[in-house]
Order: sequence, then C-alpha cells, then structure tokens
Amino acid sequence: MEVRGIGTPRLEWVGDCLVIGLFEDAIAFTEELTELDQKLAGTLTELIAETEFKGKEGSSAIARVGGGSAIRKIAVVGLGKPEALKLESLRKATAAAIRLSKKEKCKTLGLSLPLGHNEAALTAQALAEAIELTLHQDTRFKSDTENKETKLEQIDLLGLAGQEDSIQRARQICAGVVLARELVAAPANVVTPAFMAETAEAIAHEYGLELTVLEKAECEKLGMGAFLGVSLGSDLPPKFIHLVYRPTGTPRRKVAIVGKGVTFDSGGLNIKPTGSGIEMMKTDMGGAAATLGAAKVVGLLKPDVEVHFISAVVENMISGRAMHPGDILTASNGKTIEVNNTDAEGRLTLADALVYADQLGVDAIVDLATLTGACVVALGENIAGMWTEDDAIAAQLTQASELSGEKFWRMPMEEKYFEGLKSVVADMKNTGPRPGGAITAALFLKQYVKDTPWAHLDVAGPVWTDKEYAYNNAGATGFPVRTLVNWIFAEGSGGEG
Repeated sequence: MEVRGIGTPRLEWVGDCLVIGLFEDAIAFTEELTELDQKLAGTLTELIAETEFKGKEGSSAIARVGGGSAIRKIAVVGLGKPEALKLESLRKATAAAIRLSKKEKCKTLGLSLPLGHNEAALTAQALAEAIELTLHQDTRFKSDTENKETKLEQIDLLGLAGQEDSIQRARQICAGVVLARELVAAPANVVTPAFMAETAEAIAHEYGLELTVLEKAECEKLGMGAFLGVSLGSDLPPKFIHLVYRPTGTPRRKVAIVGKGVTFDSGGLNIKPTGSGIEMMKTDMGGAAATLGAAKVVGLLKPDVEVHFISAVVENMISGRAMHPGDILTASNGKTIEVNNTDAEGRLTLADALVYADQLGVDAIVDLATLTGACVVALGENIAGMWTEDDAIAAQLTQASELSGEKFWRMPMEEKYFEGLKSVVADMKNTGPRPGGAITAALFLKQYVKDTPWAHLDVAGPVWTDKEYAYNNAGATGFPVRTLVNWIFAEGSGGEG
C-alpha cells in the first residue's frame, strides 16, 4: 500500500473515494468546495443534509457519486472545533477515513484535511502515522489468515506534495510501535525472557546497536537481589537486557529508558484470583516492549543522542522456590526490602534496573511500567501517570506527548506517603497502604535513583484496549513508543542538572 503526498487539487483528483475534513458547526463551503459540489451534482450537499453531519470529531459519512464521475464516492470526516484542531485531531479524522474506506471496499483514497496552524511536515507525518497504525492487523495466531476484504492500494494526501521524508519517518516510527504492539499481544508461552533477549539481539544486529544480556550469575555478582527475587519461582531464567545506541561523533546528550519486563505476572504466592484479569498478565511487559520498540525506531532514525535501553526481564511465577511474603531482599544499592506482597514485583525488577541506569552517567532517565492498578483507577484506561521532581523533564515529556497524542498526567510525589512504606525489619516494604498506591510505588522507585534527573511513567492503562478507538485496533496499542521517540529527539532532553 502506497502513501504519497500530492499537490493535486480536490477538483482534479481521480480515484475511488475522496474524503474531506470539515469543522464542527462551521460547515461553510469555500468557493472550491462549492465548485466541487456542483461538479458532483450536489452530492456533497445532500450527504451533509441527509446524514445531519455536524462535523463532530470522529464522525463520518459517505455517499456514492453517480453520473460517470471521476470519483466513485465522496466522504466527510469531522474535525471538531476549529480552535481545538491539533495533530491528534487529524490522526483521528484519518483513522475514521481509513475505517470508512475499508468498509466501502475502496482501493484508492484521496484525503483532504486542513493544516490549521500545523507545519506541513508534521501534518504529513501525523496522517501517515494514523494510516499505518489503523491498517495494522495482528493475525499471527489465527489459523485462517486469508484476508478476503478489498485492500487499500493507494492513499493520496492532498495538499502535501514534497513530504516524502515525513511519510517515511512515520513508517519508521510505526515500525517500532508495531513491534511493541506485537510483543504485548503475544502470549507468555511465546514472549519469554529469552524471546525478549532474542528480539533485542535482532535489533542490535540489524541497526548496529551494542547489546549486553546479563545472565543470572552476572546479576548475582552485581547484587541484583530485588530483580532476582522475582525470578525465583520461574523455570525460565531471567535476562537483564542493555541495548545501547551510540551516534557518530560526540552525542548531544545521553539518556536512558528503563522498561518493566515481566513477561507473565501470576502474582507469585499472592496469586491473582480468577476474575482479576490474570489472563491478561502477558501485557505486564508493556514497558519493556515500548523500550524495544523505541530502540528499533532510534536504530532507524539515528539521532545525535546516545540512548541506553534497559530492561530486567523475568516471569513472576509460583513454585517451591518462589519468594515468600515476608522475605527480605537486598537491591544492588544495598537497600533492603521486606516483600509484603509478591504481586508488587515490577518495582522490584525496576529497582535494580534503575540503580544500573543511574551508574551510566546519563543526563536523564525515564522508566515506564505497567505498574499499578491504582493509576488506572485514578486516570482511567487512556491516560498514563507521570511522576518526577524535575520540572524540565516533566515539560519535555509533556511536549513530546502532546506531539504524539499519547496522554499523560503529572502526578504528585507526596513525600509524606513514604511513611506507609517503612518496615520494622528492613529499610522499606515493597507496598504501602491502598490509598495513593500509584504514588507510593513512585516513591519506592525514587530510592534507587541517586544522582540522575528521572521520571517514572505508569502506563498500566493505555498499553491495551478492549475496543478500537481512533487509530488503535482492539488489543495492544504500542503506547508510548512515539512519545519516547519525540523525547529522545527533543532539544535539551536532560534534567535541570
């Protein structure tokens, strides 16, 4: 399927379906649209009237054009309020157009959307991202993979001639998103710690990244007792993955991305009960999946930034060897942890991964994890939480997420809540009281970053969706690969010092 930017006016475009974006409650025809409507024998006017189309964001309507027209169908998609037009509005409109054209069995599609205040390059990239991600279908585990529906063969982005580089950049970014989606969507009997290490090895080999995979014995030498404690109940050995991208010449800065990589979380001896969503705990490596997805994009786009991609990958399982509630673990920075809940295992793996990252001498660290149900309760399924005491990193990540359309909300680092983590027998417990559970999780992680500006992202909600929305089909979303990439490429993506 080809996506191309062209300068052909709407009046002259030829193909199966022409899609026009219209604003909410402001459906006033320009001179060109009036001429197009006349050329289509009033079909556009009739479509808007008969469907009572109001231009609301995400809405769409389509009609067949008769009389031997050069286009077979005309469609409209809603853009919402003109003053609220963002790149994400254009992505959503594009996704609606793609879904409509597939339903109508179109092979060629002309997409005419306004730039608003957006740059042409960013608009072309946003539209191409939405196209790639809406069309992505994961059929790896279906026995009947023959797709009998009519496939889109060509999509023309009208008014965006000369944007081939932006369209190619979108494809490369989406390749990383798709990798993350497919890692999260695959079952735990496929995506094991070894499989994650093999995926990292493939990325390193294809794009020239450095790879270190620490085995259990090497992790023991480094004193990674928190990470290794989680691994005790599994028959599958843990893998500590460290991928490094080094640019040619002196890097503008150095950053680390640390992803939680629990390939299946049974809860350990605090086992998750039926009805708790245990069958979805294959998604508990969503942070590591996005980390590897971002590594693939960085390998393709080659920024002038040194990037370390780190994940302590493990299963949290049950056996006679599994860690017990009440066990005391010692992390690699010497801090001791009383395990009062074996189902709060992700923060244990991240503890040693953050200590490791903190010793690399990078300018900033971002960790991401499907860490707490408390964050989902607080922010819902479409918004991730952000914790940091560094205002510069918070601003950079916010800007990166606004560009990607992936939503984050900055949460408080309420130091008083750390009282709930204090232990009688160790330095701290791994969980605190139920109230503020996502905050105490962030405060726990803070104990393992000593010198480096740091942010924690709790992505438990947005990595998976049970129903399609915008350009996400039901299933894994690949969140937040695009935000991470934007942050890596941003100017000054370090901390305040």
